[in-house]
Amino acid sequence: MNSPRSRRPDRADIILDAAEALLRRSEHRSLTIDAVAAEAGLSKGGVLHHYASKDALIGALAARKVERMRAGIAEKIAAQGSAPAAIPLAAVAQARELYTEECGFPDALLLAAAENPEAVAGFRAFLAERLAHMASVEGRPGAGGALVFAIIGLMLGRSLGFHRLEGEELERLFAALEVQARELPEA
Repeated sequence: MNSPRSRRPDRADIILDAAEALLRRSEHRSLTIDAVAAEAGLSKGGVLHHYASKDALIGALAARKVERMRAGIAEKIAAQGSAPAAIPLAAVAQARELYTEECGFPDALLLAAAENPEAVAGFRAFLAERLAHMASVEGRPGAGGALVFAIIGLMLGRSLGFHRLEGEELERLFAALEVQARELPEA
């Protein structure tokens, strides 16, 4: 039988969920320890107990986002089976999910890069891993990397407010990315 403690979310997760909620509402400028504490229903000291500084909080938020993205892609690759285009199709599917769920992933990375560049070291490693995976399936040198950077551009462009694609326009764009993903191992 589970103890009551094991059924409750960890306070560190509650704090990160609160930070994500602030980012989803585009409140990255107001992402402070006080704002996160208020959002989480905790004291400032409660937040600082888990994250000694705003940099530590942002670093943990970025690390959690990268880990979730890594897990999402691995799950999607497994669902594709041994299809030649499993890796690039999984990358496009994960990007679609992130774009449509408004999860604040690019916002967390932008904030981390701006406020604590070392906090994005995990994303840099993840990106190097993605590029290596794409290179392993691409038929045309550089095509896999181009797909990865097209996805990154799409996500960051939205976070920066350059665009807010929706509906048919968004579906056409993801359909084109899927075509490119399917063609990677064939070229």
